[in-house]
Amino acid sequence: MISLWVIALVSLNGLHAVVGSRFGDNFTLTGTQSYRADRLLATHTPAAAGDRDQLVVEVRHGSVSAPAVRARFNALLARVRDLPHVSGVRSPYDHPNEIARDGRVAYATISFAVPASAISGSEAARYDRLISSASAAGVHFAADGQVAEGGNPSGSTGGIAIGSLAAGVVLLLVFGSLAATMLPLLTAGLSLGTGLALIGLLSHLIAMASFSGELALLIGMGVGVDYALFIVTRYRQGRLSGLDHTDAVVESLDTTGRAVLFAGTIVCIALLGMFLLGVGFLYGVAVAAAVAVAATVLAALTLLPALLSLLGDRTLRGTERRAIAAGHPAPAPQPGGWARWAARLDRHPALLATLAVALMCLLAIPALSMRLGSADYSSDPPSSTTYQAYEMLARGFGPGYNGPLELVSPVASATARRRFTALLRAVADTPDVRHVSAATFLPDRTGPGAVALATVVEAGSPQAASTADLLDTLRTQRLPALTRREGITVLVTGQTAVFSDFAAVLTGKLPLFIGIVVLLSALLLMLVFRSVVIPLTAALMNLLSTAAALGVVTAVFQFGWAGSLLGLHPGPIEAFLPVLMFPILFGLSMDYEVFLVSRIHEEWQRRRDNRAAVAHGIAATGATISAAAIIMVLVFSAFVLGGERIIDMFGIGLASAVLLDALIIRAIVIPAAMLMLGEVNWRLPHWLEARLPHLNVEGASARAVLTDALAATGEALQARAEADPTGA
Repeated sequence: MISLWVIALVSLNGLHAVVGSRFGDNFTLTGTQSYRADRLLATHTPAAAGDRDQLVVEVRHGSVSAPAVRARFNALLARVRDLPHVSGVRSPYDHPNEIARDGRVAYATISFAVPASAISGSEAARYDRLISSASAAGVHFAADGQVAEGGNPSGSTGGIAIGSLAAGVVLLLVFGSLAATMLPLLTAGLSLGTGLALIGLLSHLIAMASFSGELALLIGMGVGVDYALFIVTRYRQGRLSGLDHTDAVVESLDTTGRAVLFAGTIVCIALLGMFLLGVGFLYGVAVAAAVAVAATVLAALTLLPALLSLLGDRTLRGTERRAIAAGHPAPAPQPGGWARWAARLDRHPALLATLAVALMCLLAIPALSMRLGSADYSSDPPSSTTYQAYEMLARGFGPGYNGPLELVSPVASATARRRFTALLRAVADTPDVRHVSAATFLPDRTGPGAVALATVVEAGSPQAASTADLLDTLRTQRLPALTRREGITVLVTGQTAVFSDFAAVLTGKLPLFIGIVVLLSALLLMLVFRSVVIPLTAALMNLLSTAAALGVVTAVFQFGWAGSLLGLHPGPIEAFLPVLMFPILFGLSMDYEVFLVSRIHEEWQRRRDNRAAVAHGIAATGATISAAAIIMVLVFSAFVLGGERIIDMFGIGLASAVLLDALIIRAIVIPAAMLMLGEVNWRLPHWLEARLPHLNVEGASARAVLTDALAATGEALQARAEADPTGA
């Protein structure tokens, strides 16, 4: 088994090294105004249908019009013009409005024949390097736009190392054994190394967003270590309770292994549920994250047992190994702190649950003010070319030049072209409009000037609320009135408009998506625990923990609370973040729900005493779930060090959700609710019981199998003795 995993790791990564990856962002959605504008350009003038970047130059002293600077800039533009997919270069020296008044900043417009999503990461990186390398003493070049953004280096490597180190420290404190510490890390590492290579290969078949790999790594690292931690813990408990090595491995897989499989399945179902939204941008992200989770589950159920078979008792402390060798194994002691907490919770379940829910609701309040959109390039790492270009344009022209709106109109006649020009003069008088460019008439096969194009520069930055208000004003008030008067059709597009359309579509589909994912997850829990109350309680609490996590993200990234400590700039929340975070958080919350309630259910079946079952379940799983949560929080938090705003949002959102879920929902609210409900927890209507199939998460432990076998053998011998008293 270990050899198979090594072969898969080496072969998939070797193939990936040859063919590479093809990640790219494409936020266009059919039916939106920005999509119709892009289709209009693609139909009539394909060369202008791709993305457009701005190549910015800034001089420390003097003017960009100085002969030496001009020669350097023109030479750079000539080299850019020869790059693949570049369809046109608009020089500022031919358009004086594109040179700042103080003469120190100018920008050229680089047009691409294809969307940025069709340009590979290596090509975008080459484009960025060409521009950055042209800088010299006193002259600085940088570019912003979707293509330049695609060439920004990923900063996730440092986060992986720090997260792994932090997880290793926690595991060493929990297990007290170096071998037991290395097993979860090794299992997660091999599974993610294989899974990420597979994701890179799949990016050639499925359109995947540029952050798909980092997000898959973020999720896979957290769940991979946790899944292995739960199985290793159960194995150690089995050995200390008297099972031999083989039976301990069997029991760990037959109990906790089943819970891992079930929990991982729920995570994958929640992730793949994003296909129900009908938004192509999310399909690749969902597949990448599901592949990473599936790889960690597969490794936990195949690779980890193989490693356990080799290391065996090395996963125990020295004193524990000596006790087993002496023939005096002792059951793993229950964590006294968690047993005492269970008793305290039993005395005041209603009070503690009310306080916990109130705290979660308080944390969720900022989410009510969440503003969806897209952060501009001022949120990129300071070392990136996009951040530098943003700052240069803002100094020379104003922040609005970093993401202007674009007006597109079909103008098949000279009259239509005159009307479009007149309309631009009226648009320039709209509040919060800083500048409107002259009309550009793009020819096509039908004749000259078939499509008109103009840019509207807003007074605020692309991510400012005033810019979103301006876009809404143009689309719903200003342009409809002007187009009725002029008798032409004008569509608004541009990067800001695309993200606004994207946010509107996702917001409209989110309620249906949430409902379907919650319903499927609740149904699976009903099948496992044969209960109506437990799935409903779990669904409500998972929604609450997700809302609280989104509240934390809104407070940090939109309001700027404590964001300065992490070097984060306030801005809108990425439009796709709630849609992506919900299934991930819902799935991770279900992990802890399954591990906690399955142990309580196991005790309930053994004792038929609800209070005792809850108390023993908390005492047996509290320390393990807490350690798993701490590991996940450390891993997720470490990714914030990468400097990518999207991954930062996911890191803080997932870390806060796991922390709140483990320490408040699973340690207080769920067990308190189960204590108050009593035996109602385990009731299922007879008509529903008869129609639902059975899923067994607890399994039959090795001890139960051995006991049943011995009992059956004894009964058979007794029956034989009774049938033949002579013993023949």
